[in-house]
Parts: sequence; C-alpha cells; structure tokens
Amino acid sequence: MDHMPVPETRPYHHGDLRAALLAAAERTLREKGVAALSLRELAREVGVSHAAPGRHFKDKQALLNALALAGYDRLSQALAAAEDPALPLEPRLTALARAYLGFAIDNAELLELMYARKHEPDATEQLAAAVERTVGSLERILADAQKRGEIIDGNPEELNLVTGAALHGMAGFIAAGWLPPEAALAGVEDLVHHLLHGLKPR
Repeated sequence: MDHMPVPETRPYHHGDLRAALLAAAERTLREKGVAALSLRELAREVGVSHAAPGRHFKDKQALLNALALAGYDRLSQALAAAEDPALPLEPRLTALARAYLGFAIDNAELLELMYARKHEPDATEQLAAAVERTVGSLERILADAQKRGEIIDGNPEELNLVTGAALHGMAGFIAAGWLPPEAALAGVEDLVHHLLHGLKPR
C-alpha cells in the first residue's frame, strides 16, 4: 500500500518546537532582516498556534538572544575546525581568519545580531561566555604566540582588538557590498601578513 505524502504546508509536526522556531527565525532573518521577525508569524510558518512559541520564548528579544547564541555556537565550531596549534602563527591566523570571514559571508545578518548590544540581562552571561569561546580564542592564540616569541610583547587584549577590528571590518565591507566575498577570501593571506608585519618598509 502506498504511503500518503507528507504535506509541505505545515513543516512542523512533532518533536523539537524550539529548534523548528529557531530554524524558521533564521530563514526570516536571512531573507527579510530582523525587523520582519515576529513570534506570531513564526508560529504560522511552523504550523502551530500563535501561543505555542511562548513556551520557549517569552518575547521577541528572547528569540533574538537564542538566535545569537546559536550563531556563536556555529562560529565556535567553524573556528575550532580551522585551529591548528602546531602551525606557525601566520598560517594559523590565516586559517582562522578565513574561517571567520567564511562564517561572516554565509551569515551576515546573524553576525550583526550576534554583535548587537541590546540583550536582556539574563542572556548577558551566556553571551559573554559565547564571545569568550569565539572572539576570545584569538586572544589566547596571540598570548601563545607571545610566549613562543612570534610577536611583540604587550597586552594580548589590545593586540586582539586590532586583529578583531581588521577581521570584522572586512566582514562589514562584505555585508555592505563594498567588497565581493571572493575578493575578501582571496585577500585573507595578505591581511594577516600586514597585521603581523606592519606597513612600514623593511
């Protein structure tokens, strides 16, 4: 006997409603921007009652916080996959920079949300820990490079600020359409080289 096809109009049937709502929210964020996000509209898209999302997200801000945390988790995985402590600093940082920019290219709207400062107090601690796992990992790499004698002495936090500003600045240029993604990825090696060696003639 033939099985009835599953209808495609109601993508959520059972299981993890929170995950389904987050997936739908990320699609909306990617296609229409943060202003278009609405718990009521997400409920309609997922195929549940308009009150159902309230079991997981008390309001839109709670949804945004959860999206940001999910983004940091993915960024953390991307950076961890690119990280190789056995490499010398320049190729090590180049691989991490390429992973960061790859994430930024694929998730421009999500990255902007991740860096937004408007988060409710009960999410601040979680988000701070997420930042430490991702952006903070570069600071630990720079501190390690100082111990190896690969870069100058100084406050690793300040050196990380320069590195992070360069990477996020390039991500911003990509998101604004000023720099094609292909050109950004092709220029990662030069960017890291200039960061490590400076612009003065030698």
